[in-house]
Amino acid sequence: MSEKLLTTAETCKILNVTRWTLKKWEDSGKLKPIRTTGGHRRFRESEVNLLMGVQPLDTTNKNVVAVYCRVSSHDQKKKGDLDRQKARTLEYCAKKNYKVEHVLAEVGSGMNDNRAKLKRLFHLVRSRLINRIIVEHRDRLTRFNYNYLDAFFSSYGVQIELMEEVLPQSYEAELVEDIISLMASFSAKIYGRRSSQRRKNHLRVVGGDSK
Repeated sequence: MSEKLLTTAETCKILNVTRWTLKKWEDSGKLKPIRTTGGHRRFRESEVNLLMGVQPLDTTNKNVVAVYCRVSSHDQKKKGDLDRQKARTLEYCAKKNYKVEHVLAEVGSGMNDNRAKLKRLFHLVRSRLINRIIVEHRDRLTRFNYNYLDAFFSSYGVQIELMEEVLPQSYEAELVEDIISLMASFSAKIYGRRSSQRRKNHLRVVGGDSK
């Protein structure tokens, strides 16, 4: 497979530098571009990664994957939803001849970014112990901001492989449950602040009357 080539704009974005800085690096030999047949400058992804301190993947770990499964509630787990999701995912990996080294399954809201197994997944990626993540669909990893996760994992050479691109209708109720949970959390914080403010105002009034 040929190496991925990055445009000037993509390279600047990844390295968080300006075009002027990138040109200086070219002139100094810090980062060497190649020319396309049309004369456009392109940068090898591997060289950009090395500049960021990301070491190349061990080629012996080809198709070494982590499986990630999640359901939102313990009721779903009791009904066997998590086990069935795990079984479907492992069956998918077997058909693809993937070497499954890590199976991460947990109960938690897709809006919660502090999940234990999700943090474990980040550790595996940063430690370069895997190069592929298998999930049923993107909603299993996160309800929102999936592209940020994808970009982060890609920067370590790890690919997210989705078994299904479209979210099944059966998960709509689960999404509603997560949204209700989020609204309840926000409401509790808002009312908590108001209650705290009322107590402070009351103490000020009482303190003023006692003078």
